[in-house]
Amino acid sequence: MHDSPFLRACRRLPVSRTPVWFMRQAGRSLPEYRRVRADVPMLEACARPDMIVEITMQPVRRYDVDAAIYFSDIVLPLKAIGVDLDIRSGVGPVVAEPVRDADAITRLRDLEPDDVGYVSEAVGQLVEELDGRPLIGFAGGPFTLASYLIEGGPSKNHEHTKALMYGAPKLWDDLMRRLSGITLEFLKVQLAAGASAVQLFDSWVGALSAADYRASVLPHTSWIFERLGEFDAPRIHFGVGTGELLGLLSEAGADVVGVDWRVPLDSAAQRVQPGTALQGNLDPAALFAPWEVIAERTRDILDRGRASDGHIFNLGHGVLPTTDPDTLARLTEFVHEETRH
Repeated sequence: MHDSPFLRACRRLPVSRTPVWFMRQAGRSLPEYRRVRADVPMLEACARPDMIVEITMQPVRRYDVDAAIYFSDIVLPLKAIGVDLDIRSGVGPVVAEPVRDADAITRLRDLEPDDVGYVSEAVGQLVEELDGRPLIGFAGGPFTLASYLIEGGPSKNHEHTKALMYGAPKLWDDLMRRLSGITLEFLKVQLAAGASAVQLFDSWVGALSAADYRASVLPHTSWIFERLGEFDAPRIHFGVGTGELLGLLSEAGADVVGVDWRVPLDSAAQRVQPGTALQGNLDPAALFAPWEVIAERTRDILDRGRASDGHIFNLGHGVLPTTDPDTLARLTEFVHEETRH
C-alpha cells in the first residue's frame, strides 16, 4: 500500500508514474452504475454496503485508476442525524425545513459511529477487494453543508447563507462548529475502517472572498484537518472556483490541494503553502473534444504539474454525466504511459 503511486504523490515522494483518479469516477457516466441504481433512490444506495462496494469498484475495474473513492453523497451525514432531506433527480439535495435560526441549529446533533454502521462495513469490504489499491474517504466541507441546510437546496448565489454569515456571526460560528464535528466524525469512521486518504469537498466555498473565507470558514476547516492528523493518512482539500483561495485551502492543513481547471498548476504551485502536493486539473468539458485536443491539454497539465512537489492527475471537477467512459479509460492509460519511468 505504501508503494502506491497515489499515496507517494500525496506525500511528495518520487513515483514511478503520475497517479490518476477522477472525481465522480463512480456514477452517472457509467452504464453499469445506471443499471445498479435503476430503481434505487440515491440515499438508499449510499446506505447499502453491497451497493456502495459495487459502485465504488466499477470505475476501478473499467479505468484501472490508482485510487478508488468511497461512494457516498455530501449530505449523507446530515440524513444520518435525522435532517429531513432528499436528493431529487435533476435538482440535488433538498432540505424540507431550511436551518436559519438558533432553534434549528440546536437540533443538529452529533454524528455517532453507529449512525453510519454501513459505512464501516462497506469500507472494510472495499479495502479487502481493492487488495492494496488505496481507498479515498469522502465528506462534504462545512461551508457547503451549511449552504445546503440554509438555502434548502442548491444555490447559485448563496444569499441566505451569506446573510446568516454576515449578519449573525455567532449563530454562524455555532452552525459551523456543529457541522465540522459531523464532518470530522464521518471521515474518522472511514479512516478507522481502513480508508487510506480522505478528501474534503467544500464544493461551493469558491463563492466566498478570501477575507470572508479566512474569517468565517478557515478556523473550522483547520480544526477538521488538525484532528485528522492523528491518522497516518493524506488529507486532500478541494473546492470549485477557488483560485483566489488556494493559499488558504492549503493553510487549513491539507497535504494535497485540488485545483479546478481555471488555474494552471504551475501558478497554483506558487499560491499554496510550501510542502503541498497538487491534484488536478483537466476541464471536464475537454473530454468531449477530439482526442488530439485532450492529449495536448493533458500533456500541458502534466508539464505544469512538475512545478509542484507532488502531482495527482484528476479533472478540475467531477466527471460530467454524458462523458464517454472509453475516453476516461484512454486518458488514464495515456497519463500512465506519458509519465512512466
